[in-house]
Amino acid sequence: MRTRTSTWFETKIRYEKMMEDGMQKKVTEQYVVDALSFTEAESSIIDEMSVYISGEMDITDIKHATYGEIFFSDADADDKWYKAKLQFITIDEKTEKEKKSTVTYLVQANSVNGAIKNIDEVMGGTMIDYITSSIQETQIMDVFEHHAPKKKEEVNDVPEYEQNNTTEQIAE
Repeated sequence: MRTRTSTWFETKIRYEKMMEDGMQKKVTEQYVVDALSFTEAESSIIDEMSVYISGEMDITDIKHATYGEIFFSDADADDKWYKAKLQFITIDEKTEKEKKSTVTYLVQANSVNGAIKNIDEVMGGTMIDYITSSIQETQIMDVFEHHAPKKKEEVNDVPEYEQNNTTEQIAE
């Protein structure tokens, strides 16, 4: 399991999908993307989905997602996404009363029990007391993380005649 905290956006994209029977059908699918703005979220989902979609596609909705973190699973069978609400229990030092704060997480798993197991795996490494108050399967198809573009190698912009000249001077 690995986790990632970021700024997440839920996007909905509508396009014609080739069904198993060979027929084309308009579908709307939901995806989550890592982006800094609505504009970047739109650009990101278009870039990610253009590889899979040959025809037209429409972005029908983009909204800010309120996930504290996303828990990614490395298991191939974990192909569903679950929205989990965890309540963290803290004690107010002044009043000495318990205080509960709720945080929503997105968890990759193959079942509700798998999601609970994945939550316990991640949260078990912390000292925080928590209660899993709800887990709900979502319609999210996939989550796309932001990948920074690789740095290009610096181009040697010295003209060739100067490069040769430098080599000859070293040889002398």
